Amino acid sequence: MLPYGRQSIAESDVAAVAEVLRGDWLTTGPAVGRFEAELARWTGGVPCVAVTSGTAALHVAYVAAGVRAGDEVVTSPLTFVATAATAALLGARVVFADVQPDTGNLDPDAAAALVTCRTRVVTAVDYAGHPADYDELGAVADRVGAVLVADAAHSIGSAYKDRPVGALADLTTFSFFPTKTVTTAEGGAVAAADPGRHARAVRFRNHGLVRDPAEQRDPGQGGWHQEVHEFGLNYRLPDVLCALGLSQLRRLERFRARRIELVARYDTLLRDVPGLTLPVQRAYVAPNWHLYPVRVRDGRRREVYDRMRAAGIGVQVNYLPAYWHPVFEDLGYRRGLCPQAEAYYAEELSLPLFPDLSDAQQDRVVETLAGILR
Repeated sequence: MLPYGRQSIAESDVAAVAEVLRGDWLTTGPAVGRFEAELARWTGGVPCVAVTSGTAALHVAYVAAGVRAGDEVVTSPLTFVATAATAALLGARVVFADVQPDTGNLDPDAAAALVTCRTRVVTAVDYAGHPADYDELGAVADRVGAVLVADAAHSIGSAYKDRPVGALADLTTFSFFPTKTVTTAEGGAVAAADPGRHARAVRFRNHGLVRDPAEQRDPGQGGWHQEVHEFGLNYRLPDVLCALGLSQLRRLERFRARRIELVARYDTLLRDVPGLTLPVQRAYVAPNWHLYPVRVRDGRRREVYDRMRAAGIGVQVNYLPAYWHPVFEDLGYRRGLCPQAEAYYAEELSLPLFPDLSDAQQDRVVETLAGILR
C-alpha cells in the first residue's frame, strides 16, 4: 500500500540516534537543548520547548496561555480532535468557528462573531501546511484580550507574509509524528516568545518542578531540593528522539523543496481531471505542504476513497469535524454548527505526499484517480 504520508529516514538519522545510545544520556540531556535551538532557527528565533507529542504541545500551550475551567477557546473544527480536546480537558468551553471554504483554515470573520469577554484563546490551525490569516486573527484575539495560538502541526517551514511559522502567534505548537515533515517518531514542541509563558511551558512539561533556589519557597534544604508550585506532567522528549529530530531538521529545507515540487506536479497533472477541486494558495503565504487535499465533487468521495485503496493507494480523509465525535456530541454539540467545515469534510481526500514519493509513484496516483473520475 502506497501511504498518504511517511517518514524519510537517512543513515545520518540512524547515526545520530546510535551516538546517543552509546553515550551517557537517554532521557533529558544535551540533545534536547540542541534540538530546541535548531528548531528556533525555523521560528525566527522564538524559543522552543520540546515535548512528547503534538497533543502534549497543545496541552502545554493552553496551560502556558492560562486556560482554566470556564474559559472559552475559539478554534476550527477542521482539525484532529486534539486541538479541541486538550482545551476541554482543562475545563474550557470549546467554541467552534467555521472555516474558509477554499483553504480550510479558520475564518477570521467567523471567529470574530464568536469571541466574548470569556475567550481566553483563539487557536488557528494551518490546515495542510497553509498558514492561516494571522494578521486578521491576531486582531480578533487582541480585541478581547485573548491569546493567539497557532496549531502548526502541519506547517513547520511555512511562511506568512515573509514571516516564519512559529513567529506569527503568541504560542505555536508543532507535531513530529512520522507522517509530518520532520519526525522524532513521537514528539512535538511549543514556541513561546513571551518569557513568562516559555517558563511556564518548561515547568509544566517537567511535573511543574522548581529547582532554582531563588524561586523556591523553602530554599536552603540542600542540592537535592525541588518544589512543585503548580501541577505539571511528564512531557519530556528524550535525548534519543531529540537526536533524531535534530538530524531531521538539518534536512528540512530539502524536504520542503521536494514537497513543493510534488505539489506543483499534482497541480499540473490534475488540473483537467473532472470532478476535482484542487487546493489553493494565498499569494502572501509560502506553504510547506503536509497534505495535498483535493475535494471530490458530486458525492463521489467515498467511492473514490474505496477504489483508490483497493488499487493499493493509501489516500486519507482529513478530518472528521471535531464536534462530530461522540465525546463532543455528548456535550451538546450538534451537526450543522459549521457548514463550510462540514462541506469541506464531505469532499476532502488527501493524496500521497511525502519527500520520498517518486515521480513514477505520483504518476500512478494521478492515473488511478483520473481513471476513476473520467
